[in-house]
Amino acid sequence: MKEKIRIFLDSDLLEKYLLGDTSTEETLQVERYIAMYPEVRDSYNELQENLESFAKLHALKAPEGLKELILGKIRQEKRKGSKFYRYAIAASIAALIFAGSSYFFYNQNLDLQERNSIVNNKIKDLEMDMKVQLEDLRNQYIVLNNPNTKKFTVNGNKKAKELKAITYINPVKKLSYINVSNLPQLPEDQCFQMWAEVNGELVNLGVIKNFENKEKLLALPYADKAIGYITIEPKGGNDTPTVKNIVANITY
Repeated sequence: MKEKIRIFLDSDLLEKYLLGDTSTEETLQVERYIAMYPEVRDSYNELQENLESFAKLHALKAPEGLKELILGKIRQEKRKGSKFYRYAIAASIAALIFAGSSYFFYNQNLDLQERNSIVNNKIKDLEMDMKVQLEDLRNQYIVLNNPNTKKFTVNGNKKAKELKAITYINPVKKLSYINVSNLPQLPEDQCFQMWAEVNGELVNLGVIKNFENKEKLLALPYADKAIGYITIEPKGGNDTPTVKNIVANITY
């Protein structure tokens, strides 16, 4: 049932219904869903409020003198006693109003579709981010609790004696993580950056920061006989490692 409602809300039937653009069959379907499902009713009410707010916000003020011009025309035609011209003026006014309202609702429909698309894209991005984060947490749990995981202590060289880290390597699940628990202070124009050589290719793992969470794990690309290292680079990181500034080697 939830899937059925989601599919309905993902369609543009509610927007079309609000703009009076649904067929008889679609109208009956929309009204049935509004009556049966609170989620649909809430969405309909929200769209209706948005439409009213938008209409008030973008209401077009009549041009100066339009009212006097129309009344003048009516008085003029009354004096002429011509029904034809009266009807012509009325028809012209009606056509003008219809054209203006049609243009307004056309733009409103485009705006609603664009906003709906933006919201849907944001939801998809959030869902993807959540999936990635959950997958990463699952892998971390496996690495920390699996008996096949091997731990290696990483210490900094004389350029960064206070650097402390632990790598976790699981050759069965082919997962690798590192926990950098301590970093020495650097000048403001420098930073630590981590790299890995995997299957003969250099991988930039990004700038390492002082973590508030000392237990945080960073994923490493897994490969047999991979090599990682940490370097000191200019603030913001570098595209290639500065070999002379290597402060720690990571073999995993």
